[in-house]
Amino acid sequence: MPTIAVRLSKGESKALNSVVRLTERTKTYILREALRSYLKEYVDYQIALDRLNDKDDAIISTKEMRKLIGI
Repeated sequence: MPTIAVRLSKGESKALNSVVRLTERTKTYILREALRSYLKEYVDYQIALDRLNDKDDAIISTKEMRKLIGI
């Protein structure tokens, strides 16, 4: 498994240490989960941005979307 070094500010390091103590998890676990979450959110964000910028992709209202999904 590749290794990555990360430099944190004092505040970030203190916050990370607090989460480690509260969750009884390792720094590696906390940082890995945070990265997984960020990457998933980033992919969703990029898809939404690509769709927004696609002139051929129809934009519908919330009302229309609710009707389509039946709520």
